[in-house]
Amino acid sequence: MERSRTVVGVDIAKRVFQLHWVETETGELTGLRLTRAKFLAHFANRPPCLVGMEACGGAQHWARRLLALGHEVRLLPAKMVRPFGRGNKNDSRDAEAIWTAVQQPGTKTVAVKTEEQQGILALHRMRQQLVKFRTAQINALRGLLTEYGEVMPRGRAGLSRDIPAVLERVSERLPAMVVETLREQWARVGDLDAEVDRIERRLTLWHRQNVASRRIAAIPGVGVLSATATVATMGNPTAYRSGREFAAWLGLVPRHTGTGGRVRMLGISKRGDRYLRTLLIHGARSVLAHGKLPSPGQLRLSQRRPSNVVAVALANKTARTIWALLAHDRPYEPNFARQSV
Repeated sequence: MERSRTVVGVDIAKRVFQLHWVETETGELTGLRLTRAKFLAHFANRPPCLVGMEACGGAQHWARRLLALGHEVRLLPAKMVRPFGRGNKNDSRDAEAIWTAVQQPGTKTVAVKTEEQQGILALHRMRQQLVKFRTAQINALRGLLTEYGEVMPRGRAGLSRDIPAVLERVSERLPAMVVETLREQWARVGDLDAEVDRIERRLTLWHRQNVASRRIAAIPGVGVLSATATVATMGNPTAYRSGREFAAWLGLVPRHTGTGGRVRMLGISKRGDRYLRTLLIHGARSVLAHGKLPSPGQLRLSQRRPSNVVAVALANKTARTIWALLAHDRPYEPNFARQSV
């Protein structure tokens, strides 16, 4: 008779790792605390087993290392583990909860990403942070100049056009050290622009070299940022059973609540990756605003629903199309008609 595979729940941290499993021969519950240096050595000496971990910081790295040792790894969202925690929270209880959650049927897992995919996501995160810094710097400048009666126009173009003259005017009334500091703050915005441009050029270079990214960029509303972020975030497209599941994972489907047979539909769930969902929705807005030939379905929906609802519906369709192209290795066809089996 084939020996059953051991299931191990692992609670990872920066320096200490807590393991929980059941001995297959004796049925004894076993807990083990390991340091970072001994973690991989422990699994290198074990027969292949199923390892469950929360998808937190460092989980992708350890998942790749354990997969290289021949183990099966499942990364679980924290919300899937939380209901199985018992008693007070500690490392031992967390490992036990992970061990229980990973064995539940239908549990949603997070795809294990390659180092290249994580590197592309790191570029996106750094770009996002720089854009946030730039926005904060611009807003701070607007607020400071408003204190001296200089109200800047809305939008970046108007700000870039008017701020040299504004700084020239306030230089006649303010101390020189204040004006110089304001000029330095405005120059910092230009430096942030240059840093963002450099990251976008690197993403564009990777996009041109990646077949999957180029393929989905042919979809209306999907540009370089959306394509590279999707390919890096999705990981293996076959981890999702359908395009609908991928769209639901992104939070592009309605939440609902119900009891007694009555179900009430709410707004979108906003689950999954917020950054990627935002890119797809903004891409959908661009298609609706600048699309020359909207589909009949888009026209009918726009006539009876608000513009935000139409944009999210189009983003949902875009997500399902992306999954279909990547999962079935097909090029984008604008007038593709699904054949019934």
